[in-house]
Parts: sequence; structure tokens; C-alpha cells
Amino acid sequence: MSESKPPFPPFTWEEAHQKVKAAQAAWNTRNPEAVQYAYTPDSIWRNRDVFLQGREEIVQFLRQKWAKEQEYRLRKELFAVTDNKIAVQFWYEWHDESGQWWRTYGLEDWTFAENGLMRKRQMSGNDVRITEEERWFKDGVDVDSVSISEKHW
Repeated sequence: MSESKPPFPPFTWEEAHQKVKAAQAAWNTRNPEAVQYAYTPDSIWRNRDVFLQGREEIVQFLRQKWAKEQEYRLRKELFAVTDNKIAVQFWYEWHDESGQWWRTYGLEDWTFAENGLMRKRQMSGNDVRITEEERWFKDGVDVDSVSISEKHW
């Protein structure tokens, strides 16, 4: 697997948007083995209250995450960019083993290495219980086509 991933920093707005949508597409595969290659081998993460380092820990974390968060569907949007840093807002929906649906709202702070791989990821998120009727990202719906406005929060 290549140890670089264009575009490379410093990012323009358009390049940062490409990075965000590439991450969205990769995470929506729910394939930890593929997702890991967007990160440096020694990448550090904070995901809520979990701290990780390296691809092996990332893969293990994502396997556990997607085993719990069933039918996970994610939307990411570029929030801000400067040099080698990107800020992202995101929403994703999933259900637990009991069938209860959840929507997770959050923000991420990404820092990239010169080779375009992410070397640091910090995530803060909140889970909100939703009903089946309140879901945005139902089967067959393109997550990018959903209108997300403040009235939905």
C-alpha cells in the first residue's frame, strides 16, 4: 500500500473538501483494513475518551466500533482548513443490538503529514436517541443529498 495520499498539504479549500469526502467514503465502507491506510503508521487518535496510536490499534478500534454501531452511515462536511489542518463536522446514524437508532453529532480535528496521510485525529461526539422515522440516512439515500439545517439539531 502506498505511503502517500494526495492531495498534499498545504491544502486549498477544494483539496481539503476532497480529503473530507474521501474519508466519508472510506468510513462508509466499514472496512477497517482499508481505512487504516489513510493514516500514518504511527498516527495518534483521541476518539471521545479513547486514545490510540498506530494502525493496528486503529483497525482494532474500528472493528469494535462497527460491531456495536450497526448499519452505520456517515456524512462529513468541511468546517475549516489551514495549511496541514482540517476541521470537520459530522453526523452519523446507527442502531445498537436492541434495534434502537442513534444519531451521533460531532467535530473532528485532523493534522496531516507532508505525504498527505493523517498523523493526528481528535474526535468529539454526542449520541442522540432517534426513532426510525427521524432517520436521515435511510437505505438508498445518498448521505450528501440530505439537507442538514439547524432546525434538525
